[in-house]
Amino acid sequence: MANVFYYELKLGPIGIAESDDKITHLFFQNEAFSPEGYTHGETAVLTEAAKQLKEYFDGQRKEFELPLAPAGTEFMQRVWNALLQIPYGETRSYKQIAKMAGNEKACRAVGMANNRNPISIFIPCHRVIGANGALVGYGGGLDKKIFLLELERR
Repeated sequence: MANVFYYELKLGPIGIAESDDKITHLFFQNEAFSPEGYTHGETAVLTEAAKQLKEYFDGQRKEFELPLAPAGTEFMQRVWNALLQIPYGETRSYKQIAKMAGNEKACRAVGMANNRNPISIFIPCHRVIGANGALVGYGGGLDKKIFLLELERR
């Protein structure tokens, strides 16, 4: 069974979805999410995910302890696993992530995998920046990326 629930948090309304007690999606109000196949209802894993997000936003949590199940290709999975290795408060370039994912020439593919990350924040794609330190795209909007990076720098 798959469920989705919406929470009002510091970045505004955030939807979190789960299937078989694993988080499958996190999305901001301005991001598209097709709830087909999902029932609107809160579950224990969604409640825990929202609790951990609140703690993160309040500066009380640096790591998430949740079962995650993002759907994607093998390369995307490798990229998302590399993102999970970026420590709180630090950033990495697309090239560094490409190298961690096993193909240092795949910077553009890393960008695409970042863009398709269905569980942002929990899988911290906001910690990936351009090689020159420039902030580049973020699915929820650059304002949210800036907020998250500044939150972690404090």
